[in-house]
Amino acid sequence: MMNYLINGLFIFIAKICDVSLGTIRIVLLARGLQLQASIIGFFEVLIWVIVVSHIINHLDHPFYYVTFAAGFAFGNYIGLYLENKIAMGNVLIRVMTRSEPEKLLKLLREKGFIVTSVNAEGRDGPIKILFSVVKRKQIPKFLTLVQKNCPQAFYTIEDIRDVKRYGGETPPPKADFLGLFRRFIWIKRR
Repeated sequence: MMNYLINGLFIFIAKICDVSLGTIRIVLLARGLQLQASIIGFFEVLIWVIVVSHIINHLDHPFYYVTFAAGFAFGNYIGLYLENKIAMGNVLIRVMTRSEPEKLLKLLREKGFIVTSVNAEGRDGPIKILFSVVKRKQIPKFLTLVQKNCPQAFYTIEDIRDVKRYGGETPPPKADFLGLFRRFIWIKRR
């Protein structure tokens, strides 16, 4: 009985790891980081093969099917949690407001955000649209400033794959697989 439970726990934990790695791999591919995604994909499939072969060797135990499915479900949750903690990449934030846009624009720039403003026409008259490209880790800081200083503002957030700087293209990101693991270590220290 104890061996039965240990095998079920192994399947559950391994499937969580497999699916979590798959979630991170997909995000890396979407960000154009093929090398990192390929390395993570190797470990993802290796875990999957080990788990599936273990289940095939024990087809007479339906409990293992349930632990496999539960590991898959929980792995999705853990994978998205880890991806949010790593918060790789940039986003475009658009803020639309008519109430004191110049004050908000000045404040965001004082806090180090690069913001472009455009005059526009909304449903009820003139508005100002503020555009800013920020790192995903900076989203809470940016939105706190917007909500505190311009609570009626409307904003949207959009993922960005590439960002080009003034004066030419930004070089593609280096294949820094070690840096990715340093981020995981940083998460554990918190």
